[in-house]
Amino acid sequence: MAPPALFRAAAAELRRRAPLPLPALSSLLSSPSPQSPPSSCPDPSPPAHRRHLITLCRCPRPASASAFSPDSLYDRILLPSHFPPASPLSTSSSSSSEPADKPPLTWVDNWIPEAARPYAMLARLDKPIGTWLLAWPCMWSITIAAIPGQLPDFKMLALFGCGAILLRGAGCTVNDLLDRDIDNKVERTKSRPFASGVLTPSQGVGFLGFQLLLGLGILLQLNNYSRILGASSLLLVFSYPLMKRFTFWPQAYLGLTFNWGALLGWAAIKESLDPAVVLPLYTAGICWTLVYDTIYAHQDKEDDLKVGVKSTALRFGDLTKYWISGFGAACIGSLALSGYNADLGWPYYTFLCAAAAQLSWQISTVELSNRSDCNRKFVSNKWFGALVFSGILFGRLVS
Repeated sequence: MAPPALFRAAAAELRRRAPLPLPALSSLLSSPSPQSPPSSCPDPSPPAHRRHLITLCRCPRPASASAFSPDSLYDRILLPSHFPPASPLSTSSSSSSEPADKPPLTWVDNWIPEAARPYAMLARLDKPIGTWLLAWPCMWSITIAAIPGQLPDFKMLALFGCGAILLRGAGCTVNDLLDRDIDNKVERTKSRPFASGVLTPSQGVGFLGFQLLLGLGILLQLNNYSRILGASSLLLVFSYPLMKRFTFWPQAYLGLTFNWGALLGWAAIKESLDPAVVLPLYTAGICWTLVYDTIYAHQDKEDDLKVGVKSTALRFGDLTKYWISGFGAACIGSLALSGYNADLGWPYYTFLCAAAAQLSWQISTVELSNRSDCNRKFVSNKWFGALVFSGILFGRLVS
C-alpha cells in the first residue's frame, strides 16, 4: 500500500474515533501539492478534536510546505526517533535503568591487601557472626569453670578466641572445597572464592594447612587432656560438610561441632570433665544451634531443593516454628540445669530469662520466607550468647 493510502486509512480511523471532524488533517491529506500552506503546530490549549493531530505534528515548524508531504508525514509517524522524549510522568520503561545497589564494603575490602582478600573471604573474616557462635560456648565453659567469686582466666579466653577464628576459618575452607560444585549453583554462595574461580583448590588446601598449623600452636599451650580432646574435634570439622548430602539433620551435626568448646573450655581449666555441668551445657549449645541454623537454612531452601542437598529447613517445612520452639525450650532448660549444678548465683537466672526472651523474639517474629529477615535473626544470636555469658560471669562472681 502506498504511503498516501495509509494516511487516508489513518484519517478515516481518527475521524471515526474523534467526537468532531478533523478538518486540519483532511485538508492536509487532500492537498499534498507544494502550493498548500504549511500546517502549524497547535497552540498550548488545543480542542479535543485536534489532540490526535498534535501527536503527529509535534515537531519544529517546517521550512517549506514540501516538508509536509504525505511521504514525510509517513516517516514521522513510523520512525519513533522523531518523537520527543517521554514525559517524566510516563509509565513506560526508560532505556537507561538505575544500576543495582552494590553490597556495602566491609573492613576486609578497606584494610586487607588485594592479594589476601580472597583468603580472608574464604575464612569468612568479613562475616564474624560464625566466629561468635563458635566462641560463645567456649567462653561459657571457661567462665563457669572459674573459681567462685573470681574472674575467669583472661589468657584462656584470649587463646580460645583466637582458636575460634582459626577453627571457623578452617571449617569454612573445608566446606567450600567440598561444596564448590554446589556453591556455584546457589545464588547466595556463587561468589565464594572457589565457586567463582578466584582461588584454586590447591591454593585452598595450602591455606587450610596454614590455619591448622596456627591452630596447633594454640592447642599445644593447653594441658594434655585438652590437647587430645581438641584434636578429636577435627573429625567433626572435616566431616560436617558432607552431612547435608546424606541426612536432613546437618544442623544437629553442626551443633556437635560448633559446641565442642563447651567441653574443651572446662577441660582447659579443670583438666577433667564434670558431666553434671558440661553435658547439659553441651546439650544446650546443640539445641541452640538447631534453632539458629534452621533459621539460616531457610535462606537457601529453594536452591537446596534444586541441587539436591538436605537441611532441617526442608525437613521441618511449615512446622519449623514448632520444632525450633521445642529446641529453644530445651536449650534454656539445659542452661538452667547446668547453672544449677555449677552453683551459679541468682544473676545467672536473671540474664537467662533475658536470653530466653531474645530467643522467643527470634522464633516468633522471623519471616521464614524472607531471606533478609532470616539472616537478620540469625545474626542476632551473638546477643543471645552475650546474655548467657554475662549471666555466667555475674553468677560466678556472687556464688
